[in-house]
Amino acid sequence: MENLDVMVLRSLRDWRADGKRALIATVVRTWGSSPRPVGSIMALCETGAVVGSVSGGCIEDDLIDRFTQAYSGQSISKTMPSGPPTFVKYGITADEAHRFGLPCGGTLELLMEYDPDAAALAQLVASLESGQLMQRSVRLADGMVTLSRHAAPAELALSRTELTNTFGPEYRMLLIGAGQLTEYLATMAKFSGFAVTVCDPREEYRSAWSVPGVAVTSDMPDDVVNAFKPDRRSCVIALTHDPKLDDLALLEALTTDAFYVGAIGSRRNNEARHQRMAEHFSVSQEALARLRGPIGIYIGSKTPPEIAVSVMAEVLAVKNGVLLPRDMAVAQAKNELAVPGNDVSEVVCAVVRRV
Repeated sequence: MENLDVMVLRSLRDWRADGKRALIATVVRTWGSSPRPVGSIMALCETGAVVGSVSGGCIEDDLIDRFTQAYSGQSISKTMPSGPPTFVKYGITADEAHRFGLPCGGTLELLMEYDPDAAALAQLVASLESGQLMQRSVRLADGMVTLSRHAAPAELALSRTELTNTFGPEYRMLLIGAGQLTEYLATMAKFSGFAVTVCDPREEYRSAWSVPGVAVTSDMPDDVVNAFKPDRRSCVIALTHDPKLDDLALLEALTTDAFYVGAIGSRRNNEARHQRMAEHFSVSQEALARLRGPIGIYIGSKTPPEIAVSVMAEVLAVKNGVLLPRDMAVAQAKNELAVPGNDVSEVVCAVVRRV
């Protein structure tokens, strides 16, 4: 599954290129709890087709009802307006919050753009598909769109005259090793919107690969990292347990802007890896501090699918800027779980309280 924003913009581009009326809705403000964050987008075609989301579904249903109307099994636009963008609020009253499935006290505001320019959409999608980070600015007075390349991700900005939203290319994941754990992790990453590449020069592992939609290469891992060119929307994870394959790839990855670099292995193996890199490759302690290991959030996982869940959870937490529990909490959780009679939920709560 590719980046959701790109999917929304691509569908919107195709509808407008075909001459269909359509709108794009952007979450621009929220108050209290909200099902979708600021910057979320959805596109609605005059046929009633929807891509993307601004809520759990109820608001989408209301927008379909307001801006499209079905006749004889076909949906045609009856009420979709033209002209400059408009603002729409949902959840102002308790009744509305309940009707639209918003959490208690939740309110969100949408900016509605009607019939966005097809050429500007095509330019934006082409830039995103080529790996560029793009800023899209909408003039509120008339809906005029300005596109520009941007150096870094940025939060949505709304002024009295303009809305600016930053769209990035897909997040990418490079996995070293094509074993069973990699198959589970690659599958989860794809469903989370990552483009996944797997590198393994070992034919016996590559030949058994069975996950569709993943790029697989047989080149040496360090060369693959260089060709991959990890950026701030990329992560590199070594999963072979073989220092000859993992270490060189990790060394290259640590020199990039990848937001996550990690390797499978026990704490002892992780310490040995740090020592090798410091002694044999003169890697600084600052660089080694970026190397995650053992990877994954501690959930007591033993099987490959459970380990993949823990690793994917950590990757997403780092991507989303979530502060993770300290390493001490992991050892503490293991020790307390080992005590006969301890209730698992009580142990987890106790560890979280102490962190």
